[in-house]
Amino acid sequence: MPWRRLLAALAVGALLVPQGAALAHKKHHGKAARIAKPQTATMIGKGEGHLDLLAWRGYAEDAWVKPFEKNTGCKLNVRYAASAEEMVAAMRQGGHGVVDLVSAPAEATQALIDRKEVKPLNMALIPAWADFFAPLKSPAFNTVKGVHWGLSYQWSANTLLWNTAKIKHPPTSWAVLYDPKYRDHIAIPDNPLFIADAALYLMHAQPGLKIKDPFELNARQMKAVEELLRKQRPLVRRYWTLAEQEITQFKSGRAVIGIGGPYQTELLKAAKVPVAETIPVEGATAWADSWMLAAKAKHPNCGYLWMQWTATPQVQAAQAIFFGETPVNASACQEMDALKPGSCRHYRADGVGITKIRFQRAPQRACRQGTKACLDLAAWRTAWRAVSQ
Repeated sequence: MPWRRLLAALAVGALLVPQGAALAHKKHHGKAARIAKPQTATMIGKGEGHLDLLAWRGYAEDAWVKPFEKNTGCKLNVRYAASAEEMVAAMRQGGHGVVDLVSAPAEATQALIDRKEVKPLNMALIPAWADFFAPLKSPAFNTVKGVHWGLSYQWSANTLLWNTAKIKHPPTSWAVLYDPKYRDHIAIPDNPLFIADAALYLMHAQPGLKIKDPFELNARQMKAVEELLRKQRPLVRRYWTLAEQEITQFKSGRAVIGIGGPYQTELLKAAKVPVAETIPVEGATAWADSWMLAAKAKHPNCGYLWMQWTATPQVQAAQAIFFGETPVNASACQEMDALKPGSCRHYRADGVGITKIRFQRAPQRACRQGTKACLDLAAWRTAWRAVSQ
């Protein structure tokens, strides 16, 4: 994602031993073979000794990489990407036979599926998948007609963030982001998918538009969203692309309210900036990542072993605290608090409010309601350029 933070500053306090993944690997061989779907692996063979990973920086840290390598014999070769576009391009240009596994963001997963760059997964080979939060077991961003093309990994809600010293009464609606009284002090991410946040607000503010899903907009609905965002444009001093830029805006006082996340809130509070965040009454969107196995992966067994390991509560917790995000494994909550007291609730790893979350995905022409009247991601990008520049 062009707007995601590149690396969290938080440290992990303990090394982990992937015994759970190794044991689960042996335990589930027989069961997986009986229930596997066509065109998916039916078992995990011996690790090939190597794994080529394409991931965000901070997704392959020594705290969980070293014990994984020691216990599986799979040596990681990690290539880091700085944006979703870079990941898609890398998979398209050299992914086959060069990349085994990619940590794809939600806006890129559909493109990888459509171009046959990835292969479907057998969730019976990932025992910890049973403990995932329900909305993240088979989400629209990595599951198509019951076929799992990706394993949900980590996510983060796009929350309403404000300076409590400047705004005394806690806001409860996204309506405040369109209020002229905050002119030049509103922080908004420079991302076409922010269109969905505006659409989510209009779902409630203008029910006559009949928006059912903020990521599925027809031309009439998009026109209404564009009108709203054009009105907002003069209120935004500068759109941010990295979370660190928004943090700087709040520290300097240039921003007093905007779209943020637990990561920004954590670092701003650590810097003694009085801020708070909430999920408004309309709900919120969230970004999410998925591990996806390359269609021609040379080391699929090591790929599955890595997915097994990183799905466990221990790694989920360590990754979440290090990177400033939320686990998909509901059992990671206790592990998070053991590493950093209070982190489970702060990052919403307790599952509270998850039913109000709309997870990002790439908009498609084919609406899930069965029509082809929706606008695709290319149209969203065109619309965003028109309203944000």
